[in-house]
Amino acid sequence: MRTGLLKDAILKLVSGIILIGALLFLPAGDIHWKNGWLLMAVLFIPMFFAGILMYIKAPDLLRSRLKAKETQSEQKDVIRYSGVMFLAAFILAGLNYRFQWTTLAETIVWIGVALFLLAYSMFGEVLRENQYLSRVIEVQANQTVVDTGLYGIVRHPMYSATVMLFLSMPLILNSLPSFVIMLAYIPIIVKRIKNEEAVLEEDLKGYAEYKDKVKYRIIPFIW
Repeated sequence: MRTGLLKDAILKLVSGIILIGALLFLPAGDIHWKNGWLLMAVLFIPMFFAGILMYIKAPDLLRSRLKAKETQSEQKDVIRYSGVMFLAAFILAGLNYRFQWTTLAETIVWIGVALFLLAYSMFGEVLRENQYLSRVIEVQANQTVVDTGLYGIVRHPMYSATVMLFLSMPLILNSLPSFVIMLAYIPIIVKRIKNEEAVLEEDLKGYAEYKDKVKYRIIPFIW
């Protein structure tokens, strides 16, 4: 069982490296593109070590994170929209580098790196706090409401982290056009959260009371 999980995790990681690398470096036309390699490093090196940690300490959580097949039609649409967004943003970043349409200050690039690593840290904390975290919207057996730590501040800290992750990626890639494309993630994630909360309120005991206790979804005092 654990051997199969390890194979699935390695396959997922290698496939991600190949896919993202192709989407970045083929449009860029330059395998030596520094910003492309910088993003690959901050994206996949922490992912590699996080995967090892979950494999050793929390294999069920890793198995849940690798599960990516949504069953709800509304969430399938969200995944499709997100996929198109990522394709457009990464390809456009490579083209932006090749043709030098826009450039950002080096300071902005490193601010993007700092925000990305901060968001990764938040994501890791969310994984530590919530053993029921899955990539698909579902209520698991014996699942309970988590209302401490980051979950005591906002109801969806994982999505708070992903907003920071996705909006910092174009900054690391030095691509203003890609940043504009990635802004589409905001309405996409709003759609997902609304559907997710409807499911949780119906199927997860205590979630309605949790919504009354923690008012904000992803950004304190805003939404």
